[in-house]
Amino acid sequence: MAIRCLLLLLSPLLASAAGVSGGGEEEEAVLAMAARLPRPPAVSFLDGYTQLFGDSNLALHGDGKRVRISLDERTGAGFASQDAYLHGFFSASIKLPADYAAGVVVAFYMSNGDVYEKTHDELDFEFLGNIKGREWRVQTNVYGNGSTSVGREERYGLWFDPTEDFHRYAILWSHDRIVFYIDETPIREVQRTKSMGVQFPSKPMSLYATIWDGSSWATSGGRYKVNYKYAPFVAEFSELMLHGCAVDTLTRAPMCTPDIASIHNAVAMSGKQRSAMERFRTKYMTYGYCYDRLRYPTPPSECNVGPEAELFLPTGEARSMERRGRGRRHRRGPADSAF
Repeated sequence: MAIRCLLLLLSPLLASAAGVSGGGEEEEAVLAMAARLPRPPAVSFLDGYTQLFGDSNLALHGDGKRVRISLDERTGAGFASQDAYLHGFFSASIKLPADYAAGVVVAFYMSNGDVYEKTHDELDFEFLGNIKGREWRVQTNVYGNGSTSVGREERYGLWFDPTEDFHRYAILWSHDRIVFYIDETPIREVQRTKSMGVQFPSKPMSLYATIWDGSSWATSGGRYKVNYKYAPFVAEFSELMLHGCAVDTLTRAPMCTPDIASIHNAVAMSGKQRSAMERFRTKYMTYGYCYDRLRYPTPPSECNVGPEAELFLPTGEARSMERRGRGRRHRRGPADSAF
């Protein structure tokens, strides 16, 4: 069952890696590559994850297949994967806290800060709560080799209500690129360039999920704080997926075959997927570090800044409030599908 579920999720990725496009040939190529895949980690929390903090603010449901973490006046909560991974595909379906959530931060991310304190890598989804009636925002970050002074943040207004139902968030991390997805739509791609050097994440990372009090900065720069009369703030995670190249905890050596690593390295984004990503960014991107001329008078070397820079203020914020996508609903079509 686990192999079948993995195959259904990864089949377009595997087909793209195999370079096939025909129906029967594509299926054969996918089956051939899937036959070489190891059994993915079990969905059960106890088999794949460990609690970091929060004692009773972390609760398991559905035989350990769903995890709820909450924030109250006493503490937040968090968990992490038991293994660290070198490249792979990592995802979760997440339902965010409802009602007033200003100052609340829910994070789904990869990091190795526990091992490489001064030279850590990190790939983030950060969900930033808001006052009642205002949308949650999502921020993506990329850090490599401790380069936190060169923050590569982007923020987007969500085009759906993430508190009403589960939505899927995923990170594809290969040797030469990183792609963030929301509900199968690619929203950001970071391609490795020579100029980035060691600032491209390249060391094994673990997967984390946390909820915590970000009152000092998360909502309107700290203007709105966490209001604990609305506590507990509960985030729920399900369908946690770990499909990567695990490393030995002592030697940090990869424990996967070259075939498994090559799948993630070979995956290419289709033209339709790239168009879907560009449409998303045009509509919903509210901040881009490449356009922050106050922070970076000379954009970082990997930024390819063109005429679209006129859509952003010198602060990197989008000029038009309509770009927040307030009141809109995203209709996903075949062109948006990534998996």
